Amino acid sequence: MGTTIKPTFGIERWDEQPTWQDDDRKVTRATVVKRYRGELDAIGTMEYVMAYAPDGTARYVGLERVDGTLDGHPGSFVFEDTGTFRDGVAASSFRIIEGSGTGELTGISGQASVDAVHADTQTMTLEYALPAGVGSASS
Repeated sequence: MGTTIKPTFGIERWDEQPTWQDDDRKVTRATVVKRYRGELDAIGTMEYVMAYAPDGTARYVGLERVDGTLDGHPGSFVFEDTGTFRDGVAASSFRIIEGSGTGELTGISGQASVDAVHADTQTMTLEYALPAGVGSASS
């Protein structure tokens, strides 16, 4: 069983550009920078690809490099994010990509979720595990 934390984050930069558009449908690419606070004190840099439907809903996928400290352990890891945007809510499911951890986060595994609405601060639920011998500051 892993450790569950609830860090917050805000978007520091969002640069979205269309790569294809046909009437009300489009595919875009976005570079996003997030600032995490709390038990995860880090900067996340994300590359998204999003497909928008005529009704304004969207599906998206992304990879995010998270660099900072997690419960006091310095290092980085990569999230894979998949989700949907509907009715003003971006519902994301994340998983930590196996083998992506560095520093004291080498060997990290885990998953997270966010139901983001348009606001300055969002809350993520993150469950993670570190290899034996790397203790966690919270439980």
